[in-house]
Amino acid sequence: MKRNLIILILLVIFAKGVRGQNVLPDLFTGDRNNDLISFSLKREAAKAYNLLTVPQNMEEWTKRREELKNSILHHASVSYYPDLPLTYRETGDYKMEGFSIKNIFFQTRPGVYAAANLYIPDGNGLFPAVVVAMGHSRDGKLYPEYQALGQTLAMNGYVAIAIDPWGAGERATVHGDFEYHGANLGASLLNVGETLMGVQITDNMRAVDLLLSLPFVDNENIGATGASGGGNQVMWLAAMDERIKAVVPVVSVGTFQSYILNSNCICEALPAGLTFTEESAVLGLIAPRAIKICSGLRDANAAFHPQEMLKSFHGAKAVYGIYGADDNLSYQIFDTPHGYFPEMREAMLGWFDLHLKREGTGAPKKEKQFTPLPASVLMVFSNGQRPSEVVSTGDYCFNKGSRLRSGMLSDESMDMIEKKDALKQMLKISDNYELKDIHQLSDSNDWERYILETTTGDLIPLLIYLPNKISREYVLIANSKGKNGVKALLIDELVTKGAGICIVDLWGIGENASPEATRIDGSLPEFHTLSRSVLWLGQTMQGIWAGQLEIVVNWLINSHHVKKITIDADKELAVASVLSSVLGNKVNRLILREMPLSYLFDKSGDVNHFSMAIHIPGFLLWGDMSLAVAMSGKDITFIDPVTISGRELSVKETDDFRKEFYHFRSLSGERSEVSFVK
Repeated sequence: MKRNLIILILLVIFAKGVRGQNVLPDLFTGDRNNDLISFSLKREAAKAYNLLTVPQNMEEWTKRREELKNSILHHASVSYYPDLPLTYRETGDYKMEGFSIKNIFFQTRPGVYAAANLYIPDGNGLFPAVVVAMGHSRDGKLYPEYQALGQTLAMNGYVAIAIDPWGAGERATVHGDFEYHGANLGASLLNVGETLMGVQITDNMRAVDLLLSLPFVDNENIGATGASGGGNQVMWLAAMDERIKAVVPVVSVGTFQSYILNSNCICEALPAGLTFTEESAVLGLIAPRAIKICSGLRDANAAFHPQEMLKSFHGAKAVYGIYGADDNLSYQIFDTPHGYFPEMREAMLGWFDLHLKREGTGAPKKEKQFTPLPASVLMVFSNGQRPSEVVSTGDYCFNKGSRLRSGMLSDESMDMIEKKDALKQMLKISDNYELKDIHQLSDSNDWERYILETTTGDLIPLLIYLPNKISREYVLIANSKGKNGVKALLIDELVTKGAGICIVDLWGIGENASPEATRIDGSLPEFHTLSRSVLWLGQTMQGIWAGQLEIVVNWLINSHHVKKITIDADKELAVASVLSSVLGNKVNRLILREMPLSYLFDKSGDVNHFSMAIHIPGFLLWGDMSLAVAMSGKDITFIDPVTISGRELSVKETDDFRKEFYHFRSLSGERSEVSFVK
């Protein structure tokens, strides 16, 4: 009899374990949730577009103009240093027929230098000059299309400066090893309180400073042009810097609404931009100065398609009308795909001749033959010989992050209420983000199924496995790959212990993912599309997740009479779990897997180890993870913690984190503990 009872008990335990190993039941059926996330984001973008119209008279526009300009400078985190020495240096000079090319570098912000090519026509001048902004080419100014711009301008009597963008060309992480300057690399600037858009605006304004310092340049006639991301750069430059008298943005003007659920670069993301402006108003900031927009009829990027461009063009036209400067605003659509093609360069020459030389009618001007040069001619430095002043994005983030962390660690007192409020503001968590409704579905394979609906219309699908009768402990599992990323072994262990289980797919994850965003991401890092979209709309991925975790925790406590909750989360969701705890969620303990213990840029790891959702604008200005962990007040177990680039931590790095934690724990008055497991 005793033997039979033991067998029966083992069979019950085994049966529960087997149920844990089965495929977890779905909650959305048919076409899943019909991509509610995509629908919601596009709806918000459409509402913003309809609300953000331009004023129709001079009095209203004058007031709006100043407010808008200041808002852009603030949200893009633009820092400009007009009195900073340029410290201009030349490393090479190459003579061609009718012009020469100088390889140069100069100071754009304190201790930061940019590499560039300077194209100079033969003769004494004075010459009008043009800032040529690069797009997303990995080799920056070396790309033949940008060489064509520099040479064409020089052969037609213009000085042209072509600067390597942050993170591209000779400003890559390793000199000579060209890389994409956007995605997680460019987004890393957010963590130190910068934006890729902002640092590029600074670079281009300093390029204008440099041109004005040259004795052969006509200071009254400065233009700017570029394609794609470069076209965006010169639009922002002209909007912020009135020294630009004429601008030609190519395959880059559309609407900010169309950026939502699109794959544009992080350098084209203005945090919270769609909460205060549309692109028509930014074009209006250029009025009454001259702007010609060039678009490609076969452009595959929806954000830059002529139909989007025309919406912004007509909005800006109202502003130009206020100034009586209708002739200074023009557009032309070419039967081309995405790129800066010869016919576009000819249109650009005609426009600049009219507005910078006062010659011609603005009609296209025939382009002369040019010869692309090998990289060895245009490289400012020999391969691998870049001086330390020409810092890469990673170097800049590491250096500034280190200074910010030093300041944080030297603090001997903190107002924790102010720090919590500052964190909530930084994460962009709304006070109105609450639980609105609960939808209970039929049970499936011993799992209770619920969908929580928020006041913003978000749906949070979750599964509940009830604890044994004597337990009131639950483990809330949030996996960065969704519920199907949860290991069966973990579920079986919890079932065997008798603990209750709650598995949630947070916004954009698992069953709650956006198929459209995933498709658009393509080879880009995960959450590239969603992170950029929510950034434009004044939100953050970490803020959305932290808010949803609080909603789930509160619901779980109230609906299932839970006495103790542990959150078990990994990677980006581990960060969100800590931040949610700082803001007051009622969990008792955290188990955090593969979480970064610091947001300090790690140059030795893989910049794409985490998804784009890891980044928090201004986080290192606020503090770091050691401060957040201490303020959470929760006992925390770290399993396989890493750096922000996914590198395994050394014993010293773990010890240093522990010391930081105890320092901030003493300031916060908490009594929590941390432990580490590998």
